[in-house]
Amino acid sequence: MHTASVGFHCPDCVAGSATRRQFQGRQYRKQGSGRQSIEQVRVGPVEGPPVTLVLVALNLAAFLATVFLGGVTGGSGVYDRFASGGGAVTVDHGLLGIGRSGPVLIGVAEGEWSRLVTGGFLHAGLLHLLVNMFLLWMLGRQLESAHGPVRYSGLYMGSLLAGSFGVMLHDPQALTVGASGAVFGLMAAAIVHQVRRGISPWGTGLGGLLLVNVVFTFGRPGISIGGHLGGLAGGALVAWLVDIADRRGLPRGLTTAVPWVATAAFAAGAVWAASRWWDPVLG
Repeated sequence: MHTASVGFHCPDCVAGSATRRQFQGRQYRKQGSGRQSIEQVRVGPVEGPPVTLVLVALNLAAFLATVFLGGVTGGSGVYDRFASGGGAVTVDHGLLGIGRSGPVLIGVAEGEWSRLVTGGFLHAGLLHLLVNMFLLWMLGRQLESAHGPVRYSGLYMGSLLAGSFGVMLHDPQALTVGASGAVFGLMAAAIVHQVRRGISPWGTGLGGLLLVNVVFTFGRPGISIGGHLGGLAGGALVAWLVDIADRRGLPRGLTTAVPWVATAAFAAGAVWAASRWWDPVLG
């Protein structure tokens, strides 16, 4: 097992609304249209981000389930058997394009589409979980106060599904867990908002944070490159599209739908990519 700040591969299992708030240094003010827009970016206290709290709780609950119901076990090779005695949570619900559990083929390519989401809530160890949840809390509470719960939920899920899409494009035969796509997507979204408002991500520290994580992605074996880069690209794209929609004065309902449409597109792309598991698009 190899853990990382926001991603994890298990190569041994399978081969192959209207008040002023602060957001990561940016202040949001209610405008005449009733929408909120980013005005500045600096870290400040935000109270009671309900969606972020729920996401953290779900990750904690999934980790406890993994601990008490069984983790990952298995051999090596694309079709090697990996045991799921005791209902091994990671094997049953981790992100996987194709694999074999006993005599049965499993994975997204076999119709288990829920793995595209559930894999993003599982972690390989306590340190892996804590680092991811720290980043989720620091970034998520600011973005949630900026976008509101519904649009922020779409941003998070879009980033998560973009990360899953990246895994299916790059290495669908690797059993992958971790909030990699989601956290990288949140980092990318915050940076996009800053850059588009003339704020240097290097000055706020986000640029350095992202750089360290990208270097770590390529510098340590067992890290999900597809998950990290997919989430990064997806979060940046969603943030950019939402920002464009806001600046053009589109109704709030339409701007809120943007990340959810992107989420559906990433999910569809991941299912398609998983169906090509024997010849990964980016493999």
